[in-house]
Amino acid sequence: MTARWVVDEVAPKRDISVTWQPISLLFKNNPKEGTPYFDSTSVTHKMLRVMEAVRANGAESSVFDLYWEFGTRIHHDGDRTFRLEDALQAVGVDKKFADAGEDPSWDEPIREKMNDGLSLVGDDVGTPIIAWNRDDGDRVALFGPVITRAPKGADALKLWDALMMLGEIDGFWELKKTRTERPEFGERPA
Repeated sequence: MTARWVVDEVAPKRDISVTWQPISLLFKNNPKEGTPYFDSTSVTHKMLRVMEAVRANGAESSVFDLYWEFGTRIHHDGDRTFRLEDALQAVGVDKKFADAGEDPSWDEPIREKMNDGLSLVGDDVGTPIIAWNRDDGDRVALFGPVITRAPKGADALKLWDALMMLGEIDGFWELKKTRTERPEFGERPA
């Protein structure tokens, strides 16, 4: 939901450029093998490996296309068993990158990028993490926002501007309320 908000509503109106970085819930939460959570995070971890292989091959712009394709298949289509080759083909990336899903050599770049993000916000958060350079040049990041609907129009920009403002304040750490609804993914992206 945060990605839809940033890509669809904020980036075009705030002239920002987004670089997508991995966070592996398999590494972050270290679930016990044989549990359903281990199985689901292993599947998404393989997707991260594929995205990092694509990135390393100089196709940074395809990283987001893959992220979007994977997320659409999972969240809109309810498909967690799709073939990586099919998702790669759907976004015009060579199917050979699907092999990276089984290649643990991609784990180190994932850990490095994940640790870079966590070093800015601490280890007791998850995803999403949004990082930027403050007006004073310092790099800052905040966990969140965790949203169940991607705000549109003026509300989308208010939320972005508030996030940026909070990141400028030394000593600001956290806002939270209990989530009482599931995400509403909206229509399937075209």
